[in-house]
Amino acid sequence: MQSYLAGLGMLLSLIVAIGAQNAFVLKQGLLRQHVLAVALFCALSDALLIVAGVAGAGVIVSAHPGFLTATKWGGALFLFWYGLRSFRAAWVGGQELHATAGTAVQLGAVLSTAAALTWLNPHVYLDTLILLGAVSAQAESRWLFALGAVSGSLGFFLLLGFGARLLAPVFARPIAWRVLDALVGAMMWLIAWGLVRG
Repeated sequence: MQSYLAGLGMLLSLIVAIGAQNAFVLKQGLLRQHVLAVALFCALSDALLIVAGVAGAGVIVSAHPGFLTATKWGGALFLFWYGLRSFRAAWVGGQELHATAGTAVQLGAVLSTAAALTWLNPHVYLDTLILLGAVSAQAESRWLFALGAVSGSLGFFLLLGFGARLLAPVFARPIAWRVLDALVGAMMWLIAWGLVRG
């Protein structure tokens, strides 16, 4: 049980910080569009990386710095583009939240964005493959540690996505969407700048 709780606590300490992926899950939760699919996609991606890290794949990633460099630049470009899109949405405005909020976006497009925000982020490899992988080696049971981390990721993304609807009264006003889009745009550009600066 101690290994499970250690994995759970470690994962939550890494994932709770608001980042590009979390902002996207929150926004999908507010829009009530493909929330379960997005939450499960993010949690499954984390699970694959956590298990790989516990199995020792972090050593391979550490040995190939070119991999992290490629994801750094790819991620920075994607985040710049996504931030630009968010700033445009903030400028244009006109979005508000109702029971049938906005134009429904196809599941494939939503999951493609989730995939880019997840897999083009070099920090996800550092956090899951390398950091969690290294810490799991000190646990009494590496696989219970992994199970704790995986369940923490699943619980967090489900809570973030479905808990977002509690903010529905706030986002019934178009100005709230403009503020959110502007904040998301700023966050994406700050993360992109952080990636470029290393």
